[in-house]
Amino acid sequence: MGVPKTEQRRRASPEKTRPSIYWLLACIALPPARLMMKIRVQDGHKLPVNGPFVLAPNHFSEIDPIVIGIAVWKMGRAPRFMAKAGLFKVPVVGWLLTKSGQIPVERTGSTRGSDPVQAGGLLVEKGQGVVIYPEGSLTRDPAMWPMRGKTGAVRVALTHGIPITPIAHWGTDKVMARYSRRINFFPPKRIDVKVGDPVDLSEFANRPLDAATLAEATAVVMKEITALLEDLRGEKAPDEPWDPSKHNQKDTGRF
Repeated sequence: MGVPKTEQRRRASPEKTRPSIYWLLACIALPPARLMMKIRVQDGHKLPVNGPFVLAPNHFSEIDPIVIGIAVWKMGRAPRFMAKAGLFKVPVVGWLLTKSGQIPVERTGSTRGSDPVQAGGLLVEKGQGVVIYPEGSLTRDPAMWPMRGKTGAVRVALTHGIPITPIAHWGTDKVMARYSRRINFFPPKRIDVKVGDPVDLSEFANRPLDAATLAEATAVVMKEITALLEDLRGEKAPDEPWDPSKHNQKDTGRF
């Protein structure tokens, strides 16, 4: 796997240095996280310090959002996710999600007053970033390689001209196995996170954003995420990403 460029120092965004609800969330999340995991970020300088971005990670454990959120915070940006709208109705949790700028998304693809693509426009106006899981759910691949992606991340990125940055991580299953409700607290597990260069989607910029274009662009993004994970794992991924429809599986929900 070579010698990683781990947690290179860089200037933090005002999102992190200015007092906000994220300071409270960091105080809540970081102490227990340090007991469970040691997160090593490689090439964190590739995440934009300022301006909007779409961050596209792989997904194989239900604790992944916490890990990615911490990694984004370590890189000097505020982590925002497109979260299930129902969570915003939960007392306390909903308040925290709203105050921290998380984006509610209905299963139908709409948000409160807007859809994810319209929400992307707000990211541009405010210079903020968002984490969107292209797989849409935990991977069905038996070996936990990224499966076939969905088009939401590239739709937001291409519609608004937002750079989409691939990111991969490995080791979160040691903290919480796929579909497990059990968290392994001790000893702290090593989790490696690697950030890639923004994906070049220029060839799609002047094409109509139809199903074919979005699927092709999504495949490019998934290939970049998979390449990062190959580097972290020191292994070669299958030539074709896992397609749930070819294995009589649903795209979402548990096996």
